[in-house]
Amino acid sequence: MNIPILKVTHISHRYSVQWAIRDISFELTQHGIYGLLGSNGAGKSTTMNICCGVLNQTEGTVEIDGIDLRKEPETAKRQIGFLPQNPPLYMDLTVDEYLTHCAHLRLVDRTEVRTAVGEAKERCGISHFGNRLIRNLSGGYRQRVGIAQAIIHRPKLVVLDEPTNGLDPNQIIEVRGLIREIAEDRAVIFSTHILSEVQLLCKEIKMIDSGRMVFEDTMDAFNNYVEPHSLLARMDNPPQEAALLAIPGVSKADFLNERLVRIYFDNEHDIADRVILNSVQQGWKLQEINFEKSSLDEIFAQLSNKQKK
Repeated sequence: MNIPILKVTHISHRYSVQWAIRDISFELTQHGIYGLLGSNGAGKSTTMNICCGVLNQTEGTVEIDGIDLRKEPETAKRQIGFLPQNPPLYMDLTVDEYLTHCAHLRLVDRTEVRTAVGEAKERCGISHFGNRLIRNLSGGYRQRVGIAQAIIHRPKLVVLDEPTNGLDPNQIIEVRGLIREIAEDRAVIFSTHILSEVQLLCKEIKMIDSGRMVFEDTMDAFNNYVEPHSLLARMDNPPQEAALLAIPGVSKADFLNERLVRIYFDNEHDIADRVILNSVQQGWKLQEINFEKSSLDEIFAQLSNKQKK
């Protein structure tokens, strides 16, 4: 039986009299990127801080590679790399000085520090910046330095809190690629409130709302959680709007151009068959028809509302 890289069992945490998270459990058993999704204030940061040993939970247990984080914190933390939302960078140090300092903090053997620094720089694409002051780096390269400190001790689990926040589009693309590379040989928790980031990067998703886990499954299952309520139809001889509204179940029709129409419907499983049948009977010359998946934002809202009921 394989030991999970991370095993979270019924953790809860209370600040004063208010519970920040309640009864959260999940496991990471394979390498790859796992999305931790939730709106601001949902409990993401509390969950991450507990998983990284920054915060002691009120209830429950966290195990890193089979080691209880609370009972053996030093041993367990050797397998954790953490990049907070605001990376702990020392601006007046060079990249080499900073990463060497981080290697010592992470208890990397003194004989292996130089090698560990070199590997982390190469992995993060900053080898040519070793002698440059961190304050003189761009935002994207500072983020790379932050990621380098999180992997310098070769951990099995890397936790990244909003790693693309504040970056320009080109920098975001570069950091995404770096995260994918890092996840090839370790488990990565990618925390964000931006749904599109999760869609692009993650293989599985854990969603927290109001301090509770409301969804845990693959990205495909998340995308398909809400049934579609619209379809796109392309016709060479489209009808008037009234003809589409006359189809049972159709609630609205928006013409996007002279041949493409978005058709909204109300929980009708055979709506496509009805559109096709009418097209054949009335000569609309239907060329293409596709259901539209609900947007990630709609799924997010539905899951949140379901939890509140």
